[in-house]
Amino acid sequence: MKLLVPVKRVVDYNVKVRVKADGTGVETANVKMSMNPFDEIAVEEAVRLKEKGVATEIVAVSAGPAACQEQIRTALAMGADRGILIEHDGVLEPLAVAKLLKAVVEKEQPQLVILGKQAIDDDMNATGQMLAALLGWPQGTYISKIEPADGGLKITREVDGGLETLQLKLPAIVTTDLRLNEPRYASLPNIMKARKKPIETVKPGDLGVDVTPRLSVVKVEEPPKRQAGKKVGSVQELVEKLRNEAKVI
Repeated sequence: MKLLVPVKRVVDYNVKVRVKADGTGVETANVKMSMNPFDEIAVEEAVRLKEKGVATEIVAVSAGPAACQEQIRTALAMGADRGILIEHDGVLEPLAVAKLLKAVVEKEQPQLVILGKQAIDDDMNATGQMLAALLGWPQGTYISKIEPADGGLKITREVDGGLETLQLKLPAIVTTDLRLNEPRYASLPNIMKARKKPIETVKPGDLGVDVTPRLSVVKVEEPPKRQAGKKVGSVQELVEKLRNEAKVI
């Protein structure tokens, strides 16, 4: 079984995000970048499936500027076999990414695509679902457990009411949740080996995909600072403040 694992370059989760002075976006200059944490979980799960003998090859793919090779190399150091970079310096919206991944899937013919459920920069939580729709493949989202069963996959996913167990036929799309696994740290020998693993670079045009943005950002601004709490002397005073000051009732 061949696995395809998309990985995204995002601002490191330990970094305090700052808005640009002109309000056009988030500041990324001289900011530490890393692999999206949910994608790390996806890579880890792919490596575990390979270690169990379920998978034979893991292909890590990323879309974005040339610097995304750093995140692909991280995936290779964790255990992926090779990488594909779809190089593009402009904005890539979830639908565009899904179309790019669809083209890669049609070229590589993987039996399973494992994605992080969402990226921590935009929280879109849309690419996996869009990719499944474009391919017409079954999907399992927010999975917390995955295991081979009856020629397909038995997955456990988290829903509002608790846990839901599904049987998926292959090929399929799954998106990972936090409780699926704990990603490993790449060892120094594996980091050195990753430098020799191949990364193929293509352009959106090579895949026949138009990535022209359909949305435009009007303005980005930080949320208002939280105001200090107030003590009230009675229920009547609380209701009055909720009604007249907070205007929530």
